[in-house]
Amino acid sequence: MLKTIIYIAIGGAIGSVLRFLTSVLVSKFWPHNFPLATFIANFIGCLLIGLFIGLLTKNQLEDSNLKWFLITGFCGGYTTFSAFGLENYNLMQSNNSLIAFGYIALSISLGLFAIWAGLSLSK
Repeated sequence: MLKTIIYIAIGGAIGSVLRFLTSVLVSKFWPHNFPLATFIANFIGCLLIGLFIGLLTKNQLEDSNLKWFLITGFCGGYTTFSAFGLENYNLMQSNNSLIAFGYIALSISLGLFAIWAGLSLSK
């Protein structure tokens, strides 16, 4: 159990740092209301989780520590759906409901597509 927690913690730390760096990079080039950094992190995270699950399954590693490191740790640390919820709430509170609903629709539809694409790429 402790070994699994360590794998998750290391993966989560790496994912969290990369999420922060994604935000820093995007904010330099995107000064608009649409929360593009979170959108990009969620899309990449969904693509990676699909790819990782597909590769782990293909190589019969579904129950390995690599799963805990990549899926629970790294992807969990990198993706930001809690920030997604807060940002949509803030957009609606600031009378940007159209942007919020567009953001929700794009995040969900492209996230599902990215999981499918990741699974397809792993085959």
